[in-house]
Amino acid sequence: MKRKPVLPVLFCSVLAVSTNNLFGEPPLREISGVYPHLTMYNQEGECGTGAVVPWADRLWVITYGPHLPEGSSDKLYEITPSLQRTIRPESVGGTPANRMIHRESKQLNIGPYLIDADRNVRVLSPKRMPGRLTGTARHLTDPTNKLYIATMEEGLYSVDVHTLEIIEHMKDGNRQPRVAQGLDSKLPGYHGKGLYSGQRMLVYANNGTRGQIQDPTITSGALAKWRGEGDWQLIRENQFTEVTGPGGIHGNDDPDRDPIWSLGWDYKSLILMLLDNGQWHAYRLPKGSHSYDGSHGWNTEWPRIRDIGEGELLATMHGTFWRFPKTFSAADSAGIAPRANYLKVIGDFARWNDRIVLGCDDSAQKEFLNKRSFKAERASPVQSNSNLWFVEPNQIDELGPVIGRGSVWLREHVAAGQVSEPYLFDGYDHRMLVIRHDNDSPVTFELEVDRAGNGHWEPLRTLVVDGSRLVIFDTNERAAWIRLRPQQKVANASVHFHYRNRDHRVAENDAKFAPICRVGERPDTSGRVRGNRQVLSLRTDVGDYALNDLLELVPMKTETNVFEKIEQPTTGISVDAASAIIEEDGKRYRIPKDEAYANDTGRICREVATERDLFNFHGTFYELPARNAQGFAKIRPVATHRLAIDDYASQFGLLLMTGLNKQTNDRVIRSEDGKAAVWAGVIDDLWSLGKPRGVGGPWKDSNVKANVASDPYLMTGYDRKSLRLETDQEARVVVEIDIDGTGVWVPYDRFEVTPQQPLVHEFPDGFSAYWVRLTLDQNCRATGSFIYE
Repeated sequence: MKRKPVLPVLFCSVLAVSTNNLFGEPPLREISGVYPHLTMYNQEGECGTGAVVPWADRLWVITYGPHLPEGSSDKLYEITPSLQRTIRPESVGGTPANRMIHRESKQLNIGPYLIDADRNVRVLSPKRMPGRLTGTARHLTDPTNKLYIATMEEGLYSVDVHTLEIIEHMKDGNRQPRVAQGLDSKLPGYHGKGLYSGQRMLVYANNGTRGQIQDPTITSGALAKWRGEGDWQLIRENQFTEVTGPGGIHGNDDPDRDPIWSLGWDYKSLILMLLDNGQWHAYRLPKGSHSYDGSHGWNTEWPRIRDIGEGELLATMHGTFWRFPKTFSAADSAGIAPRANYLKVIGDFARWNDRIVLGCDDSAQKEFLNKRSFKAERASPVQSNSNLWFVEPNQIDELGPVIGRGSVWLREHVAAGQVSEPYLFDGYDHRMLVIRHDNDSPVTFELEVDRAGNGHWEPLRTLVVDGSRLVIFDTNERAAWIRLRPQQKVANASVHFHYRNRDHRVAENDAKFAPICRVGERPDTSGRVRGNRQVLSLRTDVGDYALNDLLELVPMKTETNVFEKIEQPTTGISVDAASAIIEEDGKRYRIPKDEAYANDTGRICREVATERDLFNFHGTFYELPARNAQGFAKIRPVATHRLAIDDYASQFGLLLMTGLNKQTNDRVIRSEDGKAAVWAGVIDDLWSLGKPRGVGGPWKDSNVKANVASDPYLMTGYDRKSLRLETDQEARVVVEIDIDGTGVWVPYDRFEVTPQQPLVHEFPDGFSAYWVRLTLDQNCRATGSFIYE
C-alpha cells in the first residue's frame, strides 16, 4: 500500500486531531493482534500504557513516561470501533495509570481526565493536582459526588466530579512543602500502584523502596489503609500492586460487605491479600517469571485483575495469566488457576468488541538499570513506543506453557508449630515440594490441605526431613491450598514448590517462522535493525531501509550514529567442549550448546519489552530478567528454534527479525526492490517455536577433582530430562539441585559409576529444578551430559 499525501492539519484547543485513516481507509495491517498504525510515542525514556477502558462507544487509552508528576508529552487517545484514532487536544501527560467509572455522574476518570457519556473531556491540571496518578476509588463519605485519586508517592486527593474541586488529604512526595496542604505521609515504600475502597476503609498499595535498586530480597513496598483521617496505616510491608474487588472498575456494589483483593509479592512467591468481613487473610501463589522482582518497584507495570466478560476474572501477575474467581472469599477461596505464561509487559487490559485488548510497555529508549556486558551499548530504540495487543479470549490459554515456582519459607528460622501461609496446590499437572533445613537432627513437618477452599484444613501427610527431602505429588492429590507446620524449631528452613503443566509442543517450528533461515543456510536477505523514532531502521550490505507503521519497507538513508555501538558483544560468553558458559556479576553458569552455531554472529541479547531481555543463544530463546531481578540465575528457556536469526528488535509493539530465506508468508515484509526483508510478529509468538530442548553439561572428557562441585547447569523449563555420566574409573557421583536459583542446593540422588558402563538416569515426569550440579568422590576424567527433550 502506498502512503497517500497527508493534508495540512490545523491544531487548535477545541478540535481533536485524528492520527490515522484521514481518508476513510479501512483499518491498516494487523500482525499477531498488533496494528502498527496504533503505535503510541512520547518524548520520554519510556512509553508505557497506563490504562485502557471502553467507554461511550470508544476505547480510551493513556500512556505514561517514567517520572513526570507535572505532565509530559504523553497523550490521551480515543479509538473508534473501526480503529480510527484521535489524540485528544486536552492531553497533559504525566505518569498516570488510574481509571474508574463513576456510575452516578456517568463519567470515566482515566489519568487526569474526566470523560462524560458524550465524550467531552475535562482535565485535572497537574499544577493543581501534582503527582504520578496511580489509582482512583469511590469516596468513603460522599461517593455520589466525589472520588479519591492517589499518587505513586503516597499523595491522596478528593475530587468533586461536578466542579473538579480538589481537596489534598496527603501530600504527594514530589510536591514542595511550601505549597502542600496535606499530611506528609510516613508510609514505608514508594512507587504506588493500586487503590480501592470498601468495608469503611481506603486501601492503597505500593511496590518499591527508595534508593534500593540491586537487591530483590530485601523487605520492600507496602499495603496500607486509610479511614478518612490521619496517615496511611500499614497492613503489610511487602510489594503490592493491584487492589480491587468484585465491583472492578465501578467499585463494589455492596462496599460494606464485598471483599477487597490485593496482589503482591516478596522474594519468595506471590502474595494474595483478602479483606473479608473486616479481617485480612493471606495466600501465596507461584511465580511464572522473575523479570518483575526488582525491589525498587520499577519492574512491574501495574498487574491487574479485570472482568473480561467471562464467568471468571482474568489476572496478570509475574508473567502468568490467572483464572480468578469473582466469588473469591475466605469461605470460597478455591478456583485460582494459571491459564498461560506470557512475555509481554502488560499495563492494563479490557474486553472490547469481543476481543481482549492489552495495553503494553514495549520499547523504552532508556534501559534504566538493565545493562549487561553481552548487550550492545546502544541497542535500545531512539524513541520510546508501545502499542495495544488484541487477542481472542481463547488465545490466552494458547500462549506459553505454564510453570510456577515459589517458597513459603526461604532461609528462615521457623518456630515449632508455626504454620505457613496457604500456598496454591491445584491447577498444575506436575507439582514438586523440596524441604531443606540446617538442624542437626531430623524435623517432622505436617502437611495439611484445604480441599474445597472453605477454610477446613485436614492432614495430607507427615514428612520426617533429615537435612532435606524431595516429594513429587501424585496427580490425584488435589486440593485448593496446602500449608506446612514443623513439630520442632527449624534453623534456616527452605520450603519450595516447583510446578508446571505438560508441554505439548513438538520439536518443529510453527509454519509462520518458515521464511527465517535454518542454521547452516545462507540468507537471501539480512541486516542490523534498530528502532529509529517512528520507523525501524535496517542496514544491509546493499543499503539502508526503513519500515514505517504501514509496514512498508522503503530505501532510506539512515544517519550514521543510529547504528553506532549496536553490534553484539561477546564479553561474558564462551563455549567449551561441554556447554556454553555465561559469566555475570561474578557468577558462572552453564547452558546447552549446539555445534551447528559455532560460527554464529547473530544477535544474542536485546531488550524487547521494557526491562525484559530476550537471550538468543545456540538456537534457543530464553527469557532473561534484569540483573537487579537476580539476572541470569533466574533465566528460563522459551523455545528452541534452530534458526539462523541475524538480528531482532521491537518496534510498533512487534518483534522484527532479519536473516530470511526466499520463502514468503504474511509475516514477511519485503522492499519493492527485493533486496531487504524483515519478519514480523510479537514476542509471544516465540512460544510456537519448538519446545525447549538441548544437550550439554558441566564436563566433557574433563579432568575432575574429587569433592569439587561442577558449575551449575540449567535445568528449569525443560520437559523430559535425563543424565548420562561416564568416568574412567569407579566413582560415586552426587547430583544436587538448586531449588530456587539462588544457591539453595539440596541432594537429588547418589549414583555409582563404573568405567566402560555409562550411567543413564531419567528424571521423573514431575521433577523440576532451577540448576543442577555434579560432584565426584574420586579424581578422574569424566563426561556429564544432560539431555533435554
